[in-house]
Amino acid sequence: MRVLTDDDVRRISPATAVAAMRAALLEAHRGRLASPPRLRADAGSADYVFTVGGLLDGQSGFRVYRAGPSAGDQLVAVWEPDGHLAGVVAGDELGARRTGALGGVAADVLARPDATTVAMIGTGRQAWTQLWAISAVRQLSDVRIYSRDPERRAAFAGRAAEELHVPARPAASAEQAAAGADIVVLATTSAEPVIDPAAIAAGTHLSTVGPKSARAHETPAELLARAAIVTCDSPQQAGAYAEPFFTDPGRLTPLSAVVAAQVPGRASPADITVYCSVGLAGTEVLLAAALFS
Repeated sequence: MRVLTDDDVRRISPATAVAAMRAALLEAHRGRLASPPRLRADAGSADYVFTVGGLLDGQSGFRVYRAGPSAGDQLVAVWEPDGHLAGVVAGDELGARRTGALGGVAADVLARPDATTVAMIGTGRQAWTQLWAISAVRQLSDVRIYSRDPERRAAFAGRAAEELHVPARPAASAEQAAAGADIVVLATTSAEPVIDPAAIAAGTHLSTVGPKSARAHETPAELLARAAIVTCDSPQQAGAYAEPFFTDPGRLTPLSAVVAAQVPGRASPADITVYCSVGLAGTEVLLAAALFS
């Protein structure tokens, strides 16, 4: 049995992570990925959240983390089909890398093939892993970074240039960052829309990673009305939110259907496409399994 930490997870390349999530989505489309909605257990002083999943007749396991502001580390355990424990991953990097890699797949199948410019709204861990993954599916020529803290956006731009070798620069506003961008990523904790919908031009792909409930959402709901397609990694999970989702979950197209080419990602270069990230259960187990291989 192997035991991995955040340092081990950071060594995975974005291309490898995106490939693992693309394969997982294809398995979901084929009905071979078990991915039930997450479960929450009240432990008195803290709640614990479990996501369980894996491949039918293949590797399976669970992820558990403590809910709330002091969530701390997560634990992912993977079992082989014969019942022996392949290993565990402890820390907080795996979940973010999994989410980023799914966003990378979404950008690949929904953004225009010639997309090269990205606007990142947010400068936290989730924003970083989204850009990290997108850098594996598009040759980026310009990355604009916006968050409320000028120091954080400058630091994020510097890190992107140093580690991902992409041209990156801070922007003075979300709208300035999004102006003319081919791909826009919203990765904030805001309970209110963080961008003017008018700033999203025809042909843009937008991914939303932050809050998406009816009462608290970072993405303007009216923007979805302009979108040619609104996708989600797990419409089932979106429908199981404790609070209603910020759009009708019945309108969400499974990202897996686009990856499998059952549904076109876009019909026109002028289409606006949207991806809502909610967390497809089982994918963190499969990304951990990729680390063990």
